[in-house]
Amino acid sequence: MTPHEIQLAPDYAAALIFETYPAAPPIEGVWTQALRKNRSENGAFMEYLRLGDAGVQDLPGSLTPRQISVSWAAAGRINAFHIHVKAEQNEIWCVLSGQLVVWLVDCREGSASLGTRRKLVLSGEQPTLVHIPSGVAHGYQAGEAGATLIYTMDAQFNLADPNEGRLPWNFFGDELWAEDRG
Repeated sequence: MTPHEIQLAPDYAAALIFETYPAAPPIEGVWTQALRKNRSENGAFMEYLRLGDAGVQDLPGSLTPRQISVSWAAAGRINAFHIHVKAEQNEIWCVLSGQLVVWLVDCREGSASLGTRRKLVLSGEQPTLVHIPSGVAHGYQAGEAGATLIYTMDAQFNLADPNEGRLPWNFFGDELWAEDRG
C-alpha cells in the first residue's frame, strides 16, 4: 500500500472494481463527426450537411444523398436490428433531440472488422453524425424522453421492395440493451 492509498474494510475491498475506458472498436467504414451547435440568447443554429455537386462536403467519407428522412422514437423504444443487403444503402444519422443508444455490428463477409460490435450514444445535446455502411447491422434504444433522428441515405426507400432486412432485437445478445447500472 502506498502512503496515500485509502484502506477499505475487507468486504468493501473484495467487491471493488475499477472502470476502464478503452477506445471504441473500429468498424470499417463507420465514422463519426461532431456538429457545431451555434447558440445565442434567441436559440441555436446548426448545419446538418453541406451539399455540393459531388454530394456531401467536408466529411471523412463520401455520400450522395438520395433521401432524407426523420424518425421519432418513443421513450424506451428498441428499434433493432436493420441491415441493408439487397443493394448498397449507406446512411448518415444524427439525433436532433433526446438520446439514442446505438449499436452497430459488422456483418460483412470478408470485412476486416467482421463481428465487431460498437456502441454509440447520440444526443441532441451534442449532435454528432455517424456513417453506417451497407452490411453493418444497426439498431437503437431511445432514452426516457424519446428521440428525433434525422438520417440521410444514398438510396431511396422502395415500399414495394424494401431494402431493410431485420435481425431479432436480441440477435447479438440481450445484454446490449440492458440498463447500465454503473
